[in-house]
Amino acid sequence: MRISLQDVHKVFNQGRPNAYPAIRGVTLTIEPNQVTCLKGASGSGKSTLLSMIGCLSRPTSGRIHLGERMLSSLPERFLTDIRRHTFGFIFQQFNLISGLTVLENVLLPAYPLAPDFKQLKKSANALLERFGLQHKAQSPVQWLSGGEAQRVAICRALINDPQILIADEPTANLDTRLSHAFMGQVRQLREIGKTVLITSHDPVVFESPVVDRVIELCDGQVVEG
Repeated sequence: MRISLQDVHKVFNQGRPNAYPAIRGVTLTIEPNQVTCLKGASGSGKSTLLSMIGCLSRPTSGRIHLGERMLSSLPERFLTDIRRHTFGFIFQQFNLISGLTVLENVLLPAYPLAPDFKQLKKSANALLERFGLQHKAQSPVQWLSGGEAQRVAICRALINDPQILIADEPTANLDTRLSHAFMGQVRQLREIGKTVLITSHDPVVFESPVVDRVIELCDGQVVEG
């Protein structure tokens, strides 16, 4: 589904002396089944913009459409449902739960949807096999290498079969070799028809041939792309 933003603003602490305009009048369209990178320095607004697209926060003003549906006006209970079914999230710190196994971490986002557990476990194991982690299914996540932890995070993001994958600074804590490996995994996601949105100021990401479009932000505004 196409994502459209129309004159989107985000002001933190609105109405207070310390009000901060993080996003200032962003209008853009993100096409489906492509890899789009939001590029910019720290504080440029790229993570804030991504959080609004992924229904993790709301714009102060402006409109965000997912296909024909306007997200920015929906009640929270509907946003929660869209978030669970439409988006998968890969965070900078991975946010895996220590003490649980690899398989258990992958399964976590699917529990609120109450699917058939046998089928769910089959889907999780298929994802682990796709990303070369089947042999680690029963290992505690704290035993994993950085690259393995990231692949688990990707599997977890895919467990509900979302249409859109959101990755916020996914290579920030990885070396160059693992960053290139991550972009290879992004290529796989694009090949199976996923829309991938990435924030990054890492050249390994935004200069990658896997990326279809780079949108540069500065001080909360689109300056290129």
